[in-house]
Amino acid sequence: MAVLLSGKPVAEHMCRDIRLRCEKLSRRGVTPTLGIVRVGRREEDIAYERGAIRRAESLNIAVRRFLLPADASQQELIQTLRTVNEDSSIHGCLLFRPLPPHLDTEAVTSVLAPEKDIDAITTASMGGLLTKSDIGFPPCTATACLELLHYYDIPLKGKKIAMIGKSATVGLPTALLLMKEEATVSVCHIFTDKEDTRSFCQDADIIISAAGCLDLIRADYVRPGQVVVDVGVNIGPDGAMHGDVAFDEVEPIVSAITPVPGGVGAVTSTVLALHVAQAACRSLEQRRS
Repeated sequence: MAVLLSGKPVAEHMCRDIRLRCEKLSRRGVTPTLGIVRVGRREEDIAYERGAIRRAESLNIAVRRFLLPADASQQELIQTLRTVNEDSSIHGCLLFRPLPPHLDTEAVTSVLAPEKDIDAITTASMGGLLTKSDIGFPPCTATACLELLHYYDIPLKGKKIAMIGKSATVGLPTALLLMKEEATVSVCHIFTDKEDTRSFCQDADIIISAAGCLDLIRADYVRPGQVVVDVGVNIGPDGAMHGDVAFDEVEPIVSAITPVPGGVGAVTSTVLALHVAQAACRSLEQRRS
């Protein structure tokens, strides 16, 4: 039976550090504040928003919401982001994506000030993943993967990792963060031959799947001794949430595995809160200097 890599203790461990940061900021008269910008009412956005607000409020992080209708114009959204930029009391901004198709995502995201970009939607933040720059922050889900692996003392240096998925929000940044940890990363995606993907997975020490494909990773993709991190979020035929990994097939074989739900997703909203607290600390230090 595999060790279950639950996200709950990881989040609780991180919350202790965040509370300390927030207490120190409070003594200096600063309340870390998250600005949430949402266009429309996508159910998955609303669900994530609720979780983010609950987590933030439990850590004494204030939340301000900027809610726009689904048919909001590009100029309205750009002006909202400019309002966030100009408000020194807002330290971090979460803009829900994907945006409605009539909006130019690249043009919109370029407006947000990088220092308030807590989920790597700006070019500057993504560039920071390739350098040692501390402008912006890496994506929350990618960071959550690393936080979970670190918490359970899973070594990364020199390890072979199969990263399934190359999205700009999870797959690619997670691969870059892992390479900063001196891991050897093979990235598989929709155009990778299925047999090659299976081979990369079988050969890896750690498999991380963020493909958004129900039951993609099955028993013949894994071997004993591996760690499997499932980032996928899929609604199965039963109406319940499932990952990319066929859990019942894979769990008896591997050494450790994350559940879905209750794994990486349980850590992501806590990373968001951490980034807000860190952004508030940076803002305070900049003002003092």
